[in-house]
Order: sequence, then structure tokens, then C-alpha cells
Amino acid sequence: MNKKPSSAILGAAFLMATSAIGPGFLTQTTVFTEKLTTSFAFVILLSIVLDIGAQLTIWRVLTVSGLRAQDLANRVFPGLGWLLALLILLGGFVFNIANMGGCGLGLQILTGLSTEWCAAISCVVAVAIFWMKEFGKALDTFTKILGGVMILLTMYVAISSNPPIKEALQSAVWPQQFDMIAIITLVGGTVGGYISFAGAHRLLDAGISGEQNLPQVTQSAVSGIVVTGIMRVVLFLAVLGVVMSGAVLTKQNPAASVFQAAAGNMGYKFFGIVMWCAAITSVVGCAYTSISFVKGLHSTVEKYNRQFILVFILISTISFIAIGNPVKLLVSAGAVNGLILPLALTIILLASRKSSLMKSYRHPLWMQLFAWFVVLVMAGMSVFSMLKIVS
Repeated sequence: MNKKPSSAILGAAFLMATSAIGPGFLTQTTVFTEKLTTSFAFVILLSIVLDIGAQLTIWRVLTVSGLRAQDLANRVFPGLGWLLALLILLGGFVFNIANMGGCGLGLQILTGLSTEWCAAISCVVAVAIFWMKEFGKALDTFTKILGGVMILLTMYVAISSNPPIKEALQSAVWPQQFDMIAIITLVGGTVGGYISFAGAHRLLDAGISGEQNLPQVTQSAVSGIVVTGIMRVVLFLAVLGVVMSGAVLTKQNPAASVFQAAAGNMGYKFFGIVMWCAAITSVVGCAYTSISFVKGLHSTVEKYNRQFILVFILISTISFIAIGNPVKLLVSAGAVNGLILPLALTIILLASRKSSLMKSYRHPLWMQLFAWFVVLVMAGMSVFSMLKIVS
């Protein structure tokens, strides 16, 4: 395999992982770990299983067909691609406002400037990446480096917090508490909405498609899920150690108080770095993937793809500055995208059965059953949660 495809395959894995590991990821994991303590280990394990069921099917079907998700959806039923693109754009926009808020929170800790100014500075960084001549390569490198930084710093804090690992392992199999909203929010935040398509669309843009590339595509998808899972586990252990020690987390910025309680002022600065890395990589991943959902639907977007991405980032930044406090958005964004997952995955599964789209490829039965299980579980829990909220 030559260097370019190899780089794109690893880059796609990190694009998906860092898109999932955003500020909402940090906030949601912290909030639910404080609420469920060791039982949250079960939620993490289940969310990883559901992630695998969704991602393997989405990545394989899209790359074999050589079509982006919205184009594939239109082939399944005319107009369905437009609906999917609209839902992804709306969900991605909500996510990106929260992502810009995360940039503001993280950079504020490091610089002391207001969150608004810090968000504006981060906007310039994100725009600069897409302004580069070969922004695909820049995107791959950027997400890989910052993804590694996040994991290493969070791992240091997890070790410092001295979590009860034995109890966490027991609860992963036999939880004391169960929370459907936590599962929907976490799965929505790591595989819902635009995130589940980020890596596959990146591979297609890099020219990697067809049944002959399935081993590399599968490896890339699994790598992205593993990276996300490692970060989730490490962050969970860091929060668990702090919570079980009796520390009280602040409501304004719960994740920051975890890092500070575990490693003092240095830990607080580490949080600033982790939060900014998580947020800025999610900003670029969200913008790239959200706009990829209108490419192909209209030639103007295809022609001016870079400019549309930049406008998406600018509007997200302006919206955050106008709205202000992002913490509530950070928690709710995952739930919004979790509602999109059952529909999007159903479309992919229907497409996988069409020989006109898949040619000689036959999607493995166990993957189909696994993915349908994810659809049923997520749809059922989403309906339950909505009824609970209404009542």
C-alpha cells in the first residue's frame, strides 16, 4: 500500500475519533460518571458495542458503493438523501456551536482571555487548516497529533486520581444503576449524527473505495472506535477516582474540576489543553463532514466546498458568541444526534441489500443483524426518553 492511502486510512480513523472526542464527550462523561459512579462502566461498555455495530456497517457499505451517505440514501428512495443531509446539518450545527464553546473554555484556562475571544482565536486556527492547499493532509496530521496529546494528558490525570479499577470492572458486567438517557447521549455523542460518517466520507474523498479496500476500511473503522474507547475509559477512570475520593465537582465546568482535583493547578492547565484539543479537532471534523453531506446534492457546493466549510465554522463561532454559556449545549448535543442514528443506519442497511448499489458485495449477515440490533435499541431508548421528557 502506498503512503497516501495509508495516511488517509489512519487519518480517517482519527478524524472519526477526534470528532467524537469533543467538549461534549468530556462534559457528558464527567456528568454521568458523577451520577452513576462505577455503574457508568457498563454504559461505556455498551456504548462501545453499539458503536462497533453501527460503524462497521456504515464504513463498509459506503466505501463499497463509492457513494456518500446522502447520495446512497437518494438511490434507496428519491428525496431521502435531502432529508438525511438536513438532519445531519442541523445536528452538526448544534454540535459545532458547542464545540466552539469548548474551544473558548479550554483556551480561556491557558490564556485568561474571555471565552468569546478564545473562540474567535480558535476559529482562525480552524479556518487556517482548510485554507491550506492540501487541507485533507493537514486535517489528517492535525487530528492525529492532537488526538495523541489528549489521551496522554488524560491518562496522567487518571493515574493521579487513583480510581477503584476492580469495582469499575465488576460494574461493567453487573451495574448497580442503569440510565437509558446516559446511553443515548453517549452513543449519540460518539457515533450519532455526522460522526458516524466522518471517517467513511474522508476515505471516499481520498479516493479509497471498492470491495478490494475492505480490509483497510474495516481496520480504519475499528481503530477509530478503539481510540474513542480508550479515551472514554481513561476519562471515566480519572473522574471516578476524583468522585470516589469525595471531591465535589463544579456545575459550571465539571470536567475542569476533575483535572484540578486530581493534579492540582498543573492538572487544571492540562484540562485546558485537553479541552481545546478536543474542541478544535471536533470543530474541523464537524465542519468537514457536515458540508460533505451537501456535496453531490448540488454542484455549487462541490465546486466551492472549502468556502462552504469556512462559512459553517464562522456561523458556528458567531452563534456561540451570541448564545454564551455552552455547558448545557455540550450535554444535550449528543442526545440530539442520538435520535438521528436509527434513521441513518436504517438507510444504510436498506442500501446494503441492493445489488444495484453493492454489485457483487454481500454484507455479512452477522453485521446486518448487529446493526439492526443497534437500530432497535437506539430507537426504543430514544422513544422512551422522549416520552419521559414529555411526561
